[in-house]
Amino acid sequence: MPDYRRAFIPGGTYFFTVNLLQRHDNDLLISEIQLLRDTVRKIRQRYPFQINAWVVLPEHLHCIWTLPPGDSDYSLRWRLIKSGFSRGLPKTERRSKVRVAAGERGIWQRHYWEHVIRDDLDYQRHVDYIHVNPLKHGHVKKVIDWPYSTFHQYVAQGIYSADWCCDVGISVGGGE
Repeated sequence: MPDYRRAFIPGGTYFFTVNLLQRHDNDLLISEIQLLRDTVRKIRQRYPFQINAWVVLPEHLHCIWTLPPGDSDYSLRWRLIKSGFSRGLPKTERRSKVRVAAGERGIWQRHYWEHVIRDDLDYQRHVDYIHVNPLKHGHVKKVIDWPYSTFHQYVAQGIYSADWCCDVGISVGGGE
């Protein structure tokens, strides 16, 4: 495995992709959407961050966060979100011997994809990617029809029209 280094920029804006361990035929994130929302809300109260855009799909999610000035610890936030969500679920998942030995649940992939947003164009491409993702994966015929997305807030703010759609072939790299 390559020597992977994460970028930590205090007050930075980041794009993330976070996946469940079992991605095939798994709708855990939307079936337990309230637990996920409550967990994120609780972590944000303790360790603030701005949610710029977010979409939750059945087995993965994408989001953009901006951290407070002087703070670059998104890893702590993700660890607490993932563990808090997992603790709220009954222990029914199959766990490998490695995960049992490490005291880990078999809910999430261990790692996640992060990308530092570099400029306004990079930001807009990632926001578009997040919002078109349910359409890209065939969950809906129109972006507005997916309920687990900040797209609705963007429409309410006049940033997107309700019938917005961009090229579903949009690619920003990583994560899926």
